[in-house]
Amino acid sequence: MMFYDQLISRRSVRKFKDQEVEKEKIDVILKSALRAPSSRSIRPWQFIAVTDRELLLELALCRDPGSTFLKGAPLAIVVAADKSLSDVWIEDASIAAMLVQLAAHDLGLGSCWIQVRERFHTEQKKAEDYIRDLFAIPEQYSVECMVAIGYADEEKKPHEENTLLYEKIHFNQF
Repeated sequence: MMFYDQLISRRSVRKFKDQEVEKEKIDVILKSALRAPSSRSIRPWQFIAVTDRELLLELALCRDPGSTFLKGAPLAIVVAADKSLSDVWIEDASIAAMLVQLAAHDLGLGSCWIQVRERFHTEQKKAEDYIRDLFAIPEQYSVECMVAIGYADEEKKPHEENTLLYEKIHFNQF
């Protein structure tokens, strides 16, 4: 399948089959993340692959309601970055997370981004701190997002071309 066809057919999936993701596919997804471009090739990101059912259930509680569907996913990738290494760690982590999603799609898996940075677990505790505590992530790392991954248990049609926001495209000036 051509890359553009992948972009057309990829949609966020929030319902997953009760089926493990094979280790070989997880390895490809993680290697894809490690190949992500980063500013000055600093590569500030870190990835935590979570397959343990109990940990996934705990992760699903990190922000309500935005992460609850994670309880049905067989795999989550937590994307963090060392904010002391790069002033553009957010961009670098985001690019890596998108490659995780594209690699998953290419392997026949569904995925959905779960925003963590600047989201809350409770009124008093950030979702990032909840995840930091769960995995003992050192303080210099910030959690950008998680990506839920698994075999899709829902079908979503591609966005129709006539719904694309062409007015957001400009040539040579705004």
